[in-house]
Amino acid sequence: MFKKILKGLLVLIAALIALAYTFGYDYLFKGIRETYLRGEGGSTIDDGSYFPSHVIAKGKVIPWEKDSLYNKKSLPKNLVEDLKSSNTSSFLIIKNGKLVHEEYWDGYSQNSKTNSFSMAKTVTVMLVAKAIEDQKIKSFNEPFSDFFENYKNVTFGKDLTLANLAEMEAGLNWNENYNNPFLPNAKAYYGKSLEEAVFMRGFKAEPGTKFEYQSGATQLLGFALRKRLNKTIAEYASENFWQPLGMEQNATWNTDDFKMEKTFCCINSTSRDFAKLGQLFLNDGTFNGQQIISATSLAAIKTPTKLSRGAYGKGMWINNDAAVKHYYFRGLYGQYIIMIPEKNMVIVRTGMDKRETVDAKERPSQVDFYVNEVVKNFD
Repeated sequence: MFKKILKGLLVLIAALIALAYTFGYDYLFKGIRETYLRGEGGSTIDDGSYFPSHVIAKGKVIPWEKDSLYNKKSLPKNLVEDLKSSNTSSFLIIKNGKLVHEEYWDGYSQNSKTNSFSMAKTVTVMLVAKAIEDQKIKSFNEPFSDFFENYKNVTFGKDLTLANLAEMEAGLNWNENYNNPFLPNAKAYYGKSLEEAVFMRGFKAEPGTKFEYQSGATQLLGFALRKRLNKTIAEYASENFWQPLGMEQNATWNTDDFKMEKTFCCINSTSRDFAKLGQLFLNDGTFNGQQIISATSLAAIKTPTKLSRGAYGKGMWINNDAAVKHYYFRGLYGQYIIMIPEKNMVIVRTGMDKRETVDAKERPSQVDFYVNEVVKNFD
């Protein structure tokens, strides 16, 4: 009897595996292996080493200059309590281009590389802007079908532009859900092929008519960028940002099994180096006397769009409604690079904050809290 039951179970398991491969859900096996079998309930900031990746190589290191008050002033008690209770790994404050405060928890340090998650979307847009400056891409108004001609034959595909992708106005048939393993985000994150995950999903709305945050849009933008480069996107990021910014560590950019970067996520870097990307915005694209990217390009990225009701630009979240205006890179579980222009401040927060309290424009309320507390205590 037991043997019959065991045999039946094995047949059922084999059938389920066969069905998973037949209908394109075989990525679930990797998802299970890299989450539950590691004792995790889902993706984490430490996932980087479990996926293939390309190196974003540093050049000559230019360390952060420390302010004379570096770590001499403690964070306010209510902020510390919030950071600890939300599983924060790092919290950095830069003011006037100098490191003022740096704190780590739970074994993380200045050398720890953690997953950017969707902060990589902003980096991808920055790279596209740089490629436009380098005349590899015509402009953000260039049709996506110039890169992939078959989109000319898809309903709404011929109308899709790089700006639509960068501004989250693509109208893709894409449900941005991080919890359902059968939806496209999981397939893009754990699957073998990004082409299979994002290409030709079709459209549910005409491009340029509605704001809807979709990881698939930034991945398509990445495919367009890669089409015009004679190198990997990671190499292009190294040449244009990591090396000229004097980053302290090599970073990695996770790829699929076909060596395409996951441009919707997954740059693994240190908090100190993430902070330099924020400082670049405050410096209008200059660093160490060099114009790395034009001020015009950065201004376009942080200009809010009408369809987002002023909450999003090109890969960048924006809050000009707040008492202290700010804009920021944003990643899942509370990865933030926050720029406060009127105070010349950058805040970096990394960790595993599972809370998701947002305002009416889909912006996390936690960012406003960080900004207010830091300005109140460090201005």
